[in-house]
Amino acid sequence: MRPPTRPVLTLFIVLALAVGAAGCSAGASDSTTGEGAASDGSNGTISLVAYSTPQVVYDEIIPAFQKTEAGKGIGVKTSFGASGDQSRAVEAGLKADVVSFSIEPDIQRLVDADIVAPDWADTPSKGLVTTSVVSFIVRKGNPKNIRTWDDLVKPGVEVLTPNPFTSGAAKWNLLAAYGQASDAGKNPEAGLAYVEKLIKDNVKVQDKSAREALQSFVSGNGDVLLSYEYEATTAQKKGEDVDFVTPDDTIRIEIPIAVTTTSKNADAAKAFEEYVLSEPAQAQFASWGYRPVNATVLQANAATFPEPPGLFTIAELGGWPTLNKDLFDAENGSIAKIEEEAGVSTEK
Repeated sequence: MRPPTRPVLTLFIVLALAVGAAGCSAGASDSTTGEGAASDGSNGTISLVAYSTPQVVYDEIIPAFQKTEAGKGIGVKTSFGASGDQSRAVEAGLKADVVSFSIEPDIQRLVDADIVAPDWADTPSKGLVTTSVVSFIVRKGNPKNIRTWDDLVKPGVEVLTPNPFTSGAAKWNLLAAYGQASDAGKNPEAGLAYVEKLIKDNVKVQDKSAREALQSFVSGNGDVLLSYEYEATTAQKKGEDVDFVTPDDTIRIEIPIAVTTTSKNADAAKAFEEYVLSEPAQAQFASWGYRPVNATVLQANAATFPEPPGLFTIAELGGWPTLNKDLFDAENGSIAKIEEEAGVSTEK
């Protein structure tokens, strides 16, 4: 019997992920999903499908939502995992009423599949639930004195960052590296040269998701982890012995959220999204180190979240459609080619 072709295998894996994740719900959790009864569901149940890192925050926000008048009696099931995997699982059939991924292209995949409305970003927060910046997570006391991007590419410095073909966090990390070296996209050749040196000389491990990369780092691997600012603050809040440094030149991370058009309980899903963007929920995000998009909460936490002097945005680099094609396309993307040459899988 002939073995299945690669496309058949890929479809099988994605469908298996969708089926396996479908029964997951909020509460105590393993490494990729939360499980447990969040409410009686007398007013229906909704499913939140999200990328891995904010699970600790949603574990607090969901019970708070269910204590509000809008959330009374609403059950909330959750699934957390690598952003690209989660997006593909929803595309393949995983039930989702609210989705939140680490990059816009993972939402766009669902727009193209008629699962999210094209105008999903036409909201006061422009479709965002939080923001952050790419930072360097280092060992306690920063023994290698890692302060700048130049420090990351010094001989002997071992860097961890996830695989950009499974993790949205990794794309942000590499775009930050590319952007700072290219003067916010003005010199693409310099940006790519830096990324190539970083990946080939200093990056030793590329895990599947940001969460796995953090677990690898706190287990003792590497000298520095490229990650979201809030990965560091979350780790510290959980008692991990780490510090972090935010370089002067870094990228503004934009985290999207959307209600699906396929939701069977759209009113409840919209109520949940509105609560997540409310002052109480945004304050919960801020307490874990996520930069809030609610203006009142952001102002109240201004001292906690200073803006790096050289902060740049995805729009300044050219926008997601252009960057995804030019840098991360598995066949022709410049960073994809660098990863392949370094022996890293570009399979999604």
